[in-house]
Amino acid sequence: MLRLLDSGGYDMDARQQADGPRAAWFLPAALIVSLAGCADAPHTTSSKPSTEGDTSYRAVAKDDMQHYQLAMGEISTGAIPWHHPSPPYPAALLDQRLPPQEVQATLVVNEAGKVVEVRIADEAQADAQVRQFDQAVRETAMQWTFEPLRFSQWAADANGNSHEVSTEARPFSLDYVFRFAWKDGKPVADASAVAHALP
Repeated sequence: MLRLLDSGGYDMDARQQADGPRAAWFLPAALIVSLAGCADAPHTTSSKPSTEGDTSYRAVAKDDMQHYQLAMGEISTGAIPWHHPSPPYPAALLDQRLPPQEVQATLVVNEAGKVVEVRIADEAQADAQVRQFDQAVRETAMQWTFEPLRFSQWAADANGNSHEVSTEARPFSLDYVFRFAWKDGKPVADASAVAHALP
C-alpha cells in the first residue's frame, strides 16, 4: 500500500487520523470565514443625476479632399493616431442636457506627427454654447499625436531584391466630426477622420 507524504515528510494518513477531531471543526469554520468575506455592503444610489462626460470621435471623408499622389515604387505608411484622447463634455453645459451637438474639425498634422492647428468649420458663426464645444475639441485635439506620414521610395537591384532608396515625412490633415450627446443619462461624444494632403 502506498502512502502520500506531505512536504514535511509525514505520513498524511497518520496525521489525518491523529488530527481528526480538530480538523472536523476547522473546515466548517474556514468555510464560514471565506463566505463572510464575499458579503457585500448594500449599494446606495445617488438621487442626483450623473454629470460625468465621455466623448469619442470618427473620421469623415470630404468631397473636396486632396490626396498625395504616389509615384511608381512609392508607398506611404503612418498617419495613425497614437495619442488621441476624447474631448470632455463642456462642464458648464452638463446640467443643461442639450440635444446632440456636432463639431466638424480639420486637424493639421506636421511631419513629426504633432497636431499644429485645429480648423473648426463655421466657428465664426457659432453661438456661445457651440463655442464651448468647439473649445473642448480644439484643446483636446491639440494634444493628439500621430505616427508620422512617411513616403518611401523602393527599387529593385540587379538580383531582383527590393530595398528602400529614400524616405520622407510629410504633413497631412484629417477631418473629424466630434459628436456630443446624452446616452443613458450620461453625456457622450464621438468623432471620425480621413487623411488628405494639405491644401
